[in-house]
Order: sequence, then C-alpha cells, then structure tokens
Amino acid sequence: MHIIGLTGGIASGKSTVSKILQDLGACIIDADKIARRIVEPGQPALSEIQAAFGRGILLADGTLDRKNLGEIVFNNSTARQRLNAITHDRIKLAIGEAVEKAAAAGYNIVVLDVPLLLEVGWQHLADTVWVVYIDRETQIARLMERDGLTGTEAMARIQSQMSLDDKKVYADTVIDNSGSLAETRRQVAKALSAAQKAAR
Repeated sequence: MHIIGLTGGIASGKSTVSKILQDLGACIIDADKIARRIVEPGQPALSEIQAAFGRGILLADGTLDRKNLGEIVFNNSTARQRLNAITHDRIKLAIGEAVEKAAAAGYNIVVLDVPLLLEVGWQHLADTVWVVYIDRETQIARLMERDGLTGTEAMARIQSQMSLDDKKVYADTVIDNSGSLAETRRQVAKALSAAQKAAR
C-alpha cells in the first residue's frame, strides 16, 4: 500500500484533486470530516472544548458553533493551541484507524487529505507528499469569488496559513492547479500512475 499525504492552501483546489483521486480509485481519508465527527454531541472532545471556551461555542441544538469558535481561534494563537491540544491526537488516531481499514479492504493507494499536514508535522504519516499549488494572485481571486470576501479579507486568511511556496519545498509531487480542470486531471493521473508503480 502507498500512502499519499495531500495538502494545499485555502482555495488552492485540494478538494478538486482529492475528488479526481477518488474517481480514479484511491481511498480518501478526509481529515476535515474526521475533525467534524470527533466534535459531535456526546463526543469527549466537544465536552473538553466547551470546558475550555465556554457554552457560547455551542449552538441551540447542542452542536459546535464552528463559525464562532473559528473567530475565537483565528487571531489568537494561545486559543488555537488549546483547541489543537484537544483535537489533534484524536484526529491522528482516527486517521490511523482509517488507514488500517483501507489496508484490510485491499486498497493499494490511500490519500490522507489533510489541509494542515505540514503545519502540524504529520507528513511522516505518508509515503509521499503532494502539494496542490496555485500562484498567490490566483489564490486571492478564487477565494474572493468563492467566499465573497474583499481582497484584504482574503489576504488575511491566506497569510494565516503556511504559504504554498513554502509548502512546495516539502513536496515530492506538485500539482499545479492554476490552469484548466483538464490539465489538473492530467497531472493527477500521471502522478497517481507513478504512485501505483511505487505501491507495487
């Protein structure tokens, strides 16, 4: 089995690449979906988050107010570290369990779709690291269009993450998503073919 660590930046098109890989038969383990699952009502992580940040981070139905929590941790590194201490080990454990299930199911290519793969130092969980890349100007334009943000707002969100240029340094494979969908698909298929050879 060959494990690909897939990462990128906000509005870089990582989800598009993940979908292409899934269509081509890879098993996708989505860290964002796991992160949402571990903070559902009744989960220990939600109780710990409430204890750390107060009842104000819950909606009326008892679910996590992700928008409110996001605003709390976005500009506060101490709060962000506190949240990460509650969630990261649980997410990592669930990823490991999902990899074991994929292996048991006979997948030869498993993709860890992890937005913060490099920031949290989880690249060792993968055999290779793929970075979905676009230039900064395109990233700003796509984020403004996607989320209805001003240029300043888009830039603030982009600068809160490790830059795509810095991520490229860690990449074994760079998927340049600046062009057409067809061109991205071609790059993914070529890189996946190489990964499948490595898996054999």
